[in-house]
Amino acid sequence: LGVFQVESRAQMNMLPRLRPRTFYDLVIEVAIVRPGPIQGDMVHPYLRRRKGLETVTYPSPAPEHGPPDELERILSRTLGVPLFQEQAMQIAMDAAKFSADEANGLRRAMATFRKVGTIGNYQDMMVGRMIERGYDSAFAARCFDQVKGFGEYGFPESHAASFAHLVYVSSWLKCHHPDVFCVALLNSQPMGFYAPAQIVRDAREHGVEIRPIDVNLSDWDNTLEPAEGKYCAVRLGFRQVGGLREDEMEALLVARGHGYDRPDDIRRRARISRRSLELLAAADAFGSMQLSRREALWSVRGEASGNTLPLFAAADAAEQGQEQAPQLPIMPASEQVLQDYQTTRLSLKDHPMSFLREAYERMGAVSTREACSLANGARVQTAGVVLVRQRPGSASGVCFITIEDETGIANLVVWPNVFERFRSVVMGARILLVKGRVQTADNVTHIVANQLIDRTGDLACLSEDAHQDPLKQALDHADEVTRPIPERKGPPPQRSGGRHPRDVRVIPRSRDFH
Repeated sequence: LGVFQVESRAQMNMLPRLRPRTFYDLVIEVAIVRPGPIQGDMVHPYLRRRKGLETVTYPSPAPEHGPPDELERILSRTLGVPLFQEQAMQIAMDAAKFSADEANGLRRAMATFRKVGTIGNYQDMMVGRMIERGYDSAFAARCFDQVKGFGEYGFPESHAASFAHLVYVSSWLKCHHPDVFCVALLNSQPMGFYAPAQIVRDAREHGVEIRPIDVNLSDWDNTLEPAEGKYCAVRLGFRQVGGLREDEMEALLVARGHGYDRPDDIRRRARISRRSLELLAAADAFGSMQLSRREALWSVRGEASGNTLPLFAAADAAEQGQEQAPQLPIMPASEQVLQDYQTTRLSLKDHPMSFLREAYERMGAVSTREACSLANGARVQTAGVVLVRQRPGSASGVCFITIEDETGIANLVVWPNVFERFRSVVMGARILLVKGRVQTADNVTHIVANQLIDRTGDLACLSEDAHQDPLKQALDHADEVTRPIPERKGPPPQRSGGRHPRDVRVIPRSRDFH
């Protein structure tokens, strides 16, 4: 359902099997997809009843205490399952005969979260009065347990309706205008579960062309450009480059005119700092000048620095003449991708996992797409970059992880006992290798993890140093073990698999929710 945000990955994965037929169906699903610990027990009866797998029943009081349909009037639109706070209040007033003051006290108790409220004070009152009026004791107790669920997490029907409206509008926009949807999300970062790389990947999978950052074509924000086909193209903006200042980029735009011919033109005309020029060069933003990332960096660092001399400034001329372009070594594709992720948090060239695919295949690991296509119960081994970690309080210690490779994503379920065995791996790995079993139900597929392995060190294999000297990593580690430095106190520093100068942030960190 588009950008519908939910409390846990398990609840998000419930979305594909929900099939709203009317807008009110969507309102109800907003309520049941975001349950609390006790309220979650209401989800499955409602789904079973809507599918016709369970009979809808409405208990009634003893004939002398009221009409037989007093609960049916309250719960008929939700198939006999109380989903909204208003319904809980109405049950208390009609079935347990709460007074206005008592009902208001119950409302206040339900509004207090995190098990610190006073809702338990109303249990004997509500359950006892329902039994006195002829309701079954088990039903009365179950009914109050559901009411207590609202004390953990619940909201009124008006809240669900307004949220459902946002869900519908967002879903319609994503379906019919994925180009606009992509630009809007990128310009609103940071937000939500998904980072820019995943937003861009999804847009490309839906037929949207994504164009790179360029000093002659980009604005500060991501923008739409005319393109052949059904959708506009998305031009990435300068805001995607980490460390750039908006005021300097505004100066670049003002002075751009008909365009820049060389990097020094930007410095002279826009008066932006060399640091910003280097950031643009590192982000490979000089494509319209026919300069590669390495050539642009060479040019920027070779140009005169500081303020232009008055004579050259008056003539709007460069202080240095043209030099013969040096023959710089070609940067490997994997290094290009790493630098893309380091500077802009995404890459239009490739995915880091694509360069490790052959090595993982030799280990018996399949792609996430292949893993998710296996039969229910099949053993599987796959790996990917960690996108999201979640361990919500309502999940009884279960951790949900989303990993991504060049073929797509896979959702992992890590049970509490597995989490404790592999805690450091779960919490710290940037690339995760998982061994487990496929679990498929109602068109939703998870991988239930049995073993988790941190493969973050494999990122060093993508650097240019590793391409030039594949044994460098092994020799570095061997040298550290066999000949430790005597003066060093304490354990040797932990390395992530090599001496890559950007090990601090080669791949953006995952988005973690607890």
